[in-house]
Amino acid sequence: MDFSQIDWSDIALATLDTLTMTGASLLFTVLLGLPLGVLLFLTGKKQLLEQGLLYAVLSVVVNILRSIPFIILLIVLIPFTLLLMGTSLGVPGTIPPLVIGTTPFFARLVENVLREVDKGIIEACQAMGARTWQIIWHALLPEALPGLLAAATVTTIALVSYAAMSGVIGGGGLGDLALRYGYQRFQTEVMVVTVFILIVLVQLLQFVGDKLVLKFTRK
Repeated sequence: MDFSQIDWSDIALATLDTLTMTGASLLFTVLLGLPLGVLLFLTGKKQLLEQGLLYAVLSVVVNILRSIPFIILLIVLIPFTLLLMGTSLGVPGTIPPLVIGTTPFFARLVENVLREVDKGIIEACQAMGARTWQIIWHALLPEALPGLLAAATVTTIALVSYAAMSGVIGGGGLGDLALRYGYQRFQTEVMVVTVFILIVLVQLLQFVGDKLVLKFTRK
């Protein structure tokens, strides 16, 4: 393999595109998925705002979206992406399906993390007369922070994988580069470099996530 033939400027641009897609999608995923996860938790059985019907509806919607393979979701959402972003290609055209694909996943992780919080903390807050929003903001979320950070780390790594997969429909980034040059033009060197960069990126994200979890875990 002759790595001297690689256009490193294309590699750098594709890496930047992947990071942009991942970062922007993660922001919207957290903004949408965190409240959804909290709502799933609160409306669950024997919780603060128990609502069986609402929980069942939300749970079904989340499960349906989670069950659709991302490659199919990319194609199905092309009309919606065109309407919302004006294009289904490149970084802008990839963000909506990334957010829709990972928000239910993150919401379910949030729900599971909140279930692990000691119920005694919630009961103590209720005994002191705290309102529901005060319990959520000042007790529930702070206690669950390490778990939420771990969930965000898992979601970020999933986003990197999904962002690479979006290259199939011209989504840009490392996946698109690997497909166009590494696969279609048989440039194995490009494929090897893109895979290596993705591996390093995932390892760095996991390392940073683990450090943050340790930092905020109460001794």
